Amino acid sequence: MQTPLESFIEYKAETGMQCGNYSIDVPPLKEGQQYRFHFDAVKCVGCRCCEVACNEQNNNPADIKWRRVGEMEGGEFPAFTQLLNSMSCNHCIDPECLKGCPTNSYIKFDNGIVFHDDDVCIGCQYCTWNCPYQVPVFNEERGIVTKCHMCHERLEEGQSPACVQACPAGAIEIEVVDVAEWLEKDIDKEANMPFLPDARITNSTTRYTLPENLPKNMKEMDEHILKPAHKEMPLVFMTVLTQISLGGFFALFAGDFLSLFGFEKTNWVMALLVMLPSAVGLPLSALHLGRPGLAITAMKNLKTSWLSREAAALGAFTGLMTLVVALYFFDVSKGLRLLVEAVTFGVGIYGIYAQSMIYRLKARPSWNRITTNLKFFGVAYVGVFLVAFLANVFGETQAVVPLLSVGMLGALSQLFFTYEDLRTLDTLEKDRYQLQRSKKLLEEYFGGIKIARLASLVVGGLFLPLLALLFLGNGDVVTFILLLGVVVSATSELMDRFLFYTTVVPLGMAGGFFVGKQRG
Repeated sequence: MQTPLESFIEYKAETGMQCGNYSIDVPPLKEGQQYRFHFDAVKCVGCRCCEVACNEQNNNPADIKWRRVGEMEGGEFPAFTQLLNSMSCNHCIDPECLKGCPTNSYIKFDNGIVFHDDDVCIGCQYCTWNCPYQVPVFNEERGIVTKCHMCHERLEEGQSPACVQACPAGAIEIEVVDVAEWLEKDIDKEANMPFLPDARITNSTTRYTLPENLPKNMKEMDEHILKPAHKEMPLVFMTVLTQISLGGFFALFAGDFLSLFGFEKTNWVMALLVMLPSAVGLPLSALHLGRPGLAITAMKNLKTSWLSREAAALGAFTGLMTLVVALYFFDVSKGLRLLVEAVTFGVGIYGIYAQSMIYRLKARPSWNRITTNLKFFGVAYVGVFLVAFLANVFGETQAVVPLLSVGMLGALSQLFFTYEDLRTLDTLEKDRYQLQRSKKLLEEYFGGIKIARLASLVVGGLFLPLLALLFLGNGDVVTFILLLGVVVSATSELMDRFLFYTTVVPLGMAGGFFVGKQRG
């Protein structure tokens, strides 16, 4: 029985319709050269045969598209222009997917093809965030990310990729490009297409042929489609909880070593409860993975991946905090404990910094701002409030006032960082289109959560601590107020992190009028 692609090719042959190239008609690669795609937007008729052929060739379900056709339009009737873009992987010279992958699942072959090794992928989906073209796509059924590999097995046999072969208009071709010449002379002129991110971000190699005199008022056909991004709930809890642990450990360490807060004696229970958020949060991150059983391999690419660095540093931070608990419990000499605490605190700071850098991605403008780093560290005030609560429970009441003072300063800082985060959505010119769409999501889809986040930050971070100071000396009342403050503040930060993930609008190609960009 013939497949739909085989039937279509037979029909084209019978009717005389032009078929794509069956054999690859390019010279052998020389040193400094690689393969690339060429897309001729003048020839493309929008039949989407390339999408169908790609899925058939690679046995992908309908919702997993390695090659997509985007739609744009512009002009005034009757001088109306429709522009199409058939795009798969651009097999970039400096692929962000490869640099960011924590498991080294990406390999750039000598012929330039960026290949994804499915066997070692853990399904963290970090590459789907890193790629400004939204090329890698998560296959939920397989629990891994997959992408175009230019039908490398067909190239080895001298055949053209399925998309090239299936195109009835000959709009897609395989070419050889001289990398140095491309970077020096041609990339800025021939690698960019309307509504595509700047080719220089990853040094994309795809060459475009565009119609002449495109209208200035071109627009994406899917600009009316705006959907929240994935909630990423395991990461919401993991990031906030580890950041709370850092703040709590800072208060514990400062109280033990520098006597900043007037502690007479910190204890192992305090250390245990400060460590607990991180110990709970880190395993939760595995629930985000498509293949959680391979989570340990996320530390393979310490050289270039911030995710690998975060996993290693926060794993070490949690382990060292556990050691600190043991040193308290067994009453080991204070000098040794302080040394371990100093190392632990340094590792924790680096771990949260690495965590924040995961999101400083050119492909995701609302994340790629200094407020991301500041707000990730800003959550530490909740940990300080946690230690204030514990100090009151264990009778260290002389430490409560300075701890609450530092915690409120932290909450005020976090309020300012949040204000700046919202303000700059309106003021930054670079990637303004994506930032404005993030703002629209924030106001129209999640306006209630945004207000609740701000209100709970003020209540939990400022009002309740002040109330606790008014009732200082009334043990049970203060304990309840402090506990409530920790809960409200932590909830506020969880809401903010939820908004962080759901309102991000990535860079990418134009989508279809009815289906949008077909990415989660």
